[in-house]
Amino acid sequence: MQAEFTIQTQGPGLYEFTDEIVRWSNLVATDGVLTLFVRHTSCSLMIQENADPEVQTDLRAFFDRLVPPSDHPSMAYLRHTYEGPDEMPAHIKAALMPVSLSIPVSQGRPHLGTWQGIYLVEHRASPHTRLVAAHLG
Repeated sequence: MQAEFTIQTQGPGLYEFTDEIVRWSNLVATDGVLTLFVRHTSCSLMIQENADPEVQTDLRAFFDRLVPPSDHPSMAYLRHTYEGPDEMPAHIKAALMPVSLSIPVSQGRPHLGTWQGIYLVEHRASPHTRLVAAHLG
């Protein structure tokens, strides 16, 4: 079974879409492995805590410190800068973070931990429409 999920972003951050995945996998009601794959090169996927929003804030702050915008003096070596100061750092972050996830599913229910959620991580500053391909088999 396959599907595609559309996620609207409004700038950098973690966008949870666990509920959409759970609804879809419940319709399929099978056992298997759910594979999610984001179809873009400047965002990522992540399984992370969904109980305390400070976790998301801290993760974003960490990655922003690790990979600052291309107009930061420490990033002067970058060449791909013509799409804005967030473009190449977004590609670097996407190279460091997963762009696909594998999640076991039993009787249509993803085996996530109590506080785990599925997130798209937007690395770009402007709003985007992101597509995530899903395969359950």
